[in-house]
Amino acid sequence: MSQKPILAIALNPTIDMSQEASRVQPTLKIRTRSQQFYPGGGGTNVARVIAELGGTVDLAFLTGGATGPIFESLIANLPVGRHAFPMSGAIRISDTLFEEETGFEFRAVQEGPEVSEAELEPVLELLRRFSGGYVVASGSLPRGVAPDTYARMGRIAAGNDCRFVLDTSGAALTETVGAAPLHLFKPSIGELESLAGTRLEPEEAEQAALELAADGKADMITVTMGRDGAFMARKDGITHEKPIHVRTRSAVGAGDSFVGAMVLKLARGATPDEAFGYGLAAGAAAAMTPGTVLCRREDVEALYADRGNG
Repeated sequence: MSQKPILAIALNPTIDMSQEASRVQPTLKIRTRSQQFYPGGGGTNVARVIAELGGTVDLAFLTGGATGPIFESLIANLPVGRHAFPMSGAIRISDTLFEEETGFEFRAVQEGPEVSEAELEPVLELLRRFSGGYVVASGSLPRGVAPDTYARMGRIAAGNDCRFVLDTSGAALTETVGAAPLHLFKPSIGELESLAGTRLEPEEAEQAALELAADGKADMITVTMGRDGAFMARKDGITHEKPIHVRTRSAVGAGDSFVGAMVLKLARGATPDEAFGYGLAAGAAAAMTPGTVLCRREDVEALYADRGNG
């Protein structure tokens, strides 16, 4: 199946550790089991999902410190093109702990290393050589880099006839929307409120996203709302999708799975509506898996087919 090239960027990758415990209590030692380790962080997870779904993808990531070799050994097991760039700091570790007694999930995420402009520059140089495909900037920016870093990447991508996809939050989001051409971005309701500068009811959120699309801020803006379904705003209107009901095991990676699946479908020539539905199926499939497993291809295809789009 033909596909345009995809480059995923992970400026703040993680080693994702997941484990289970019968009960979580203060002071006492918590005995855990079912430990799993995966390469993680927004861009890394997007690349993992695309590879899982049978797509081809390159991943650009920063690596260093005592944890760098561990991350690189984990990523080496995946069918992903790897572009590793050194940094002086160590790759962070994220820990997800599932408490069986309550069904609660506890997540501890390290802030990660500081990255200098000199360490960032080789990633930008790689981006300058990438053309004619999709560039996915996903995840938080590391400490030390300018909040307009993704905006700079978006402008470089546009200059190389690439479609730029953004999934981030905070200043990294607000500094990019309107400052670089966006093909797709996926804000939460809270992030959409930040862009609008006011609290939004569901109908108002749709209107705010529609106005962003009409103003040329992005070709597509997707917002997932859990049990309330999801919508996608484009210049020509709003597409609504009902929620896909599954037995939830973990919320980790659902958003990354959505983005990875939607981008892959677009890169294969699908319509925005088809890609949107495929992304939702992947997000739901990720919720079915424990810890940081992300989505499984067979689950995604089954959920997508059940929507009548198979």
